[in-house]
Amino acid sequence: MSEPLRYDLRLRLFRGRKSFGPGVAELLHGVEARGSIRAACRDMGMAYSKAWKILKHSEEDLGFALLQREAGGSGGGKAVLTPEGRELLNRYDTFVRKVQKEADRIYEECFSIYESGGNSE
Repeated sequence: MSEPLRYDLRLRLFRGRKSFGPGVAELLHGVEARGSIRAACRDMGMAYSKAWKILKHSEEDLGFALLQREAGGSGGGKAVLTPEGRELLNRYDTFVRKVQKEADRIYEECFSIYESGGNSE
């Protein structure tokens, strides 16, 4: 039997360029869980320099800081979400959940015929 048909939906927020999307959200969730940008990057397999670049561009486009950072010493740096970063992440997560739920419904409506192996409605 062949793999089931599926779809992929990635939601991004824009101003002039991509400001916020699944990668930034995953990074922020990782920082929230681990308390460190470097630890979140390790978990994601992302270069630390790439994370800084992504965060910098996102914060520039959004017009506010996503993270409050403390420079590392011998024990390493710390980072926490700013109130604005937390609010945006919560709203983005809610938006993604709601759009995904509706997209799943529409997908089922349009493509369920392919799940059963049939060829008519």
